[in-house]
Amino acid sequence: MYPPKLSIQDFLSQHRIQEVECVIPDMTGIARGKILPKDLFLNSGHMRLPKSVLLNTVNGQQPDNAAFVGDTDPDMVCVPDLATARVVPWAAEQVAVIIHDCEEFDGSPVSLSPRCVLRRVLRLYQERGWEAVVAPEMEFYLVARHQNPHEPLQPPLGRTGKPEAGRQSYSIDAVNDFDPFFLELSRFCEVHRLGVETLIHEAGAGQMEINFTHGDAMDLADRVFLFKRTVRETALRHGIFATFMAKPMEAEPGSAMHIHQSILDAKTRDNIFSLPDGSVSPAFHHYIAGLQRYVPQLMPMLAPYVNSYRRLARHMSAPINVQWGYDNRTCGIRVPESDATNRRLENRVPGVDVNPYLAMAATLACGYLGMVEQRQPTEPMNSSAWAMDHELPSHMEDSIRRMRECEPLREVLGGAFIDAFLAVKEVEYATYNRVISSWEREHLLLLV
Repeated sequence: MYPPKLSIQDFLSQHRIQEVECVIPDMTGIARGKILPKDLFLNSGHMRLPKSVLLNTVNGQQPDNAAFVGDTDPDMVCVPDLATARVVPWAAEQVAVIIHDCEEFDGSPVSLSPRCVLRRVLRLYQERGWEAVVAPEMEFYLVARHQNPHEPLQPPLGRTGKPEAGRQSYSIDAVNDFDPFFLELSRFCEVHRLGVETLIHEAGAGQMEINFTHGDAMDLADRVFLFKRTVRETALRHGIFATFMAKPMEAEPGSAMHIHQSILDAKTRDNIFSLPDGSVSPAFHHYIAGLQRYVPQLMPMLAPYVNSYRRLARHMSAPINVQWGYDNRTCGIRVPESDATNRRLENRVPGVDVNPYLAMAATLACGYLGMVEQRQPTEPMNSSAWAMDHELPSHMEDSIRRMRECEPLREVLGGAFIDAFLAVKEVEYATYNRVISSWEREHLLLLV
């Protein structure tokens, strides 16, 4: 981000920028937009895109647009958020990227835009005098280059010339095996001003985790949005792939985007999850109860693809319910050990395949409703939550149904967005259901 006293003209001149990538996130979290020469960007001040761009599925299809954008497929105005201006570190020439907001021609927000949805939720917090603070943890896999989608993914070769043969949780040597990749990734993240804090090797073969410094939810969503592209670009430069699929390998753990969250009083800057004497506040329990009540209803935003539900399996380092507990990683909602000032909770349900704007909006919406409705949580779990029953939807069809039927969420997220978003998910699910899998050919072809 450029310094607040520096104009966008000065920013572009200072970095000798020749082109500007003008991007918006669609509902899947994919960057859509245009690349403009610097002078054209400065002269125009904004770009136009069809509203229907927001409705692309992950494989490039769209639902029937008329109900959501009108019969004529009109344009929207994409206005640059200059606070997001960054240099693209891997570009061959000097290129900047700027994330844009989607507006109608009268200046009102486009309700289908993921950034608009998150901003809508944050505005509800502001109206209550609250401020959300979040910190995402992102897991991803490094895998060997892969051209045949019918073959399983494999770990890449490191500097030893051998793939990882087993799980290497927190192994420094396993990270060092990919030192050239991580050194360049670290440099790119610094130039891109992404605020990356910690790198660890996770449980899976070739699985890594990056943690971000805590901060404003919109800023963190922007950084996650840009980080995914940064990791993929860096991996390609080193002859490997990086994947943010929730469950890329059958026998390995899935990849999550755990979201730590706390709420501040906007005036005093005090953590409202703690009382003045340092004890737990009612708001903390209300927030947890909101997650317990509404996370199962918002799963399309936290587990957006068929593959997402393969991760949510018992004894695979992922939650199967919305139980909560203190420092209990088997629960969907974990409360880390902390002092009163830093009291927070961790939503462990989202996969790393989420659109970060929608995942942030979803988890904050659940907590908001819990506090407003003053809900009460269950008792905390002191044992393994994996021994409890499944409480989360087990497949996409059930997930879509639950979200569509939850009226309180329509008030918080916007009914127009929910209808359009679920239409996108239904098209993706229908497309998946047409695919004949290798399991079906192997076990049904000659035996039934």
